[in-house]
Amino acid sequence: MASADFDPERILSMLADREVQFVLIGGMAAVLHGDVGVTVDIDVVPERSPANLERLANALRDLGARIRTEGEPEGLPFDRSAEFFESLSPDSIVNMTTEAGDLDVTFQPSGTQGFSDLRRDAVEIEAADRLHIRVASLADVIRSKEAAGREKDRLVLPRLRRLLDRLRAGE
Repeated sequence: MASADFDPERILSMLADREVQFVLIGGMAAVLHGDVGVTVDIDVVPERSPANLERLANALRDLGARIRTEGEPEGLPFDRSAEFFESLSPDSIVNMTTEAGDLDVTFQPSGTQGFSDLRRDAVEIEAADRLHIRVASLADVIRSKEAAGREKDRLVLPRLRRLLDRLRAGE
């Protein structure tokens, strides 16, 4: 399950087909807003109700999700259940590999209050033919990357800010 198998449409379609309520964040969200960057994973913030976490768990089972770790290219098995996700703290991040590529689930990305905060300004985007998903606003993507403070985020922030300025100017 290497990133060479990355099929973001399959991951997002599975989440949508299973009616998982989520907001797409990270690099793929920036790309869908028009960024020229390249990303090799999907980052989502799911709504935390037990019913939604059950739908998320079902989608992850269907995708063959496993915990992503160094030294284990196929990943490690884990309890893909709603109870597993319910037991996690709000600042937890679950990094997984799936049959369709890497998928990261986080409940409260840096600089945000989680799903309800991100949903407020999210936009619905047609990510593929008849695949409509909720995508964090570019301003929220920037806010989260600023707060995370990682080197890889600092490197893309100037480009994302310029894109946001162009979008706001109606270009």
